[in-house]
Amino acid sequence: MSGLEIERKFLVKEGFDWKSRAISSSHIQQGYIPCDGATVRIRVKDEEAYLTIKGRSMNGGMTRYEFEKEIALEEARQLMQLCRGGVIDKRRFLIPSGNHIFEVDEFYGANEGLILAEVELKSEDEAYEKPDFIGREVTGDRRFYNSHLLGYPFSVWKDTLQRDRE
Repeated sequence: MSGLEIERKFLVKEGFDWKSRAISSSHIQQGYIPCDGATVRIRVKDEEAYLTIKGRSMNGGMTRYEFEKEIALEEARQLMQLCRGGVIDKRRFLIPSGNHIFEVDEFYGANEGLILAEVELKSEDEAYEKPDFIGREVTGDRRFYNSHLLGYPFSVWKDTLQRDRE
């Protein structure tokens, strides 16, 4: 798949039972190969693997070019050896809301305690229904980019973040 990726990213509010609404979940591990001008990601999602290249963000971080191709699991494991800074480890839950699916990522390891939700859109002004567990929007905030979380994990700066507690 290639084309523009349009998504919005949010913190998940504490104290809400969002997991019971999930229609599925997957374990994801991903790493990043150093590259100037783009993000090159290797992802293993359960027993599937992908190579993804993302361009620079536009429009406040909401839109960017994305190329993604499924690759063999063994190829992904070999490419992971080229990744720098370790691996992001998380579980992704798919939660329907209106005509959209929110992807909610619960992070592990050095990013434990971080829970983010994303919704992919067909256009930047497309309407969508926000579930009640969706908190503050963090679209375009680099601290919440997975590639950034490798070098600056949530455990290092979480105390500076005023969490939603509604």
